[in-house]
Amino acid sequence: MENNIQEKPIIISLGGSLIYPEGGLNVEFVRKFKKLIEKEIDNGHRFVIITGGGRLSRTYVEAANKITPINEEEQDWLGIHATRMNAHFIKTVFIDYAQPRINKNPRTKADLWEHFAHGEKVMVAAGWRPGWSTDYVATILAERFNSQKLINLSNIEYLFNKDPNKFSDAEKIKEINWEDFRKIVGDKWSPGLNAPFDPIAAKLAQKNEMEVAIIGGNNLESISKYLIGEEFIGSVIKWDYTKNH
Repeated sequence: MENNIQEKPIIISLGGSLIYPEGGLNVEFVRKFKKLIEKEIDNGHRFVIITGGGRLSRTYVEAANKITPINEEEQDWLGIHATRMNAHFIKTVFIDYAQPRINKNPRTKADLWEHFAHGEKVMVAAGWRPGWSTDYVATILAERFNSQKLINLSNIEYLFNKDPNKFSDAEKIKEINWEDFRKIVGDKWSPGLNAPFDPIAAKLAQKNEMEVAIIGGNNLESISKYLIGEEFIGSVIKWDYTKNH
């Protein structure tokens, strides 16, 4: 298959907090998510969905630490395997559309278009290695598919200039450029970091002049609106040409 004739897939970093929040698997959310993706498949889109670990990841990390102290690398590995369990769940839910293999290595030398070689509409991916968040995996896959837009779907409805859970004067951000966003989140990532988009992924997205839409799981229709350029509930992180050209 010639890559240059392929429609670029829509990249979605699907937060684990939506798949596996406190209380266990969120079946109702996944049902609605599947329905939305099916609608967009009917509209001609294909998707790469990268799953986070959510509460499943933290459950294992917390349990392990109660028995014996574990370092960040082991915490990361537990989280990675949680993302892979969630990925298998999502792949199973999309069994009629998904490529049978879960991508566990965004840097694989294989041609990623092979994941769509038999007409599949969905490719599911998961965590790869310690030090790499699933946001970073999603950004690398967007880079490899030459997709300039990435959707970050999580329990965050909008970006804020600071943590709204801690600061009552936090201001909502509808649109921001990468330079200003990175001033907010910093440059370091660690397992369990609570940031709207991984700082390391942000650095790569800025380098590749990508656009990232931050959309909350309660606003799934915003995905459709974003894809057709309509106003939607959520935030956008953009490459600022006025500053960089």
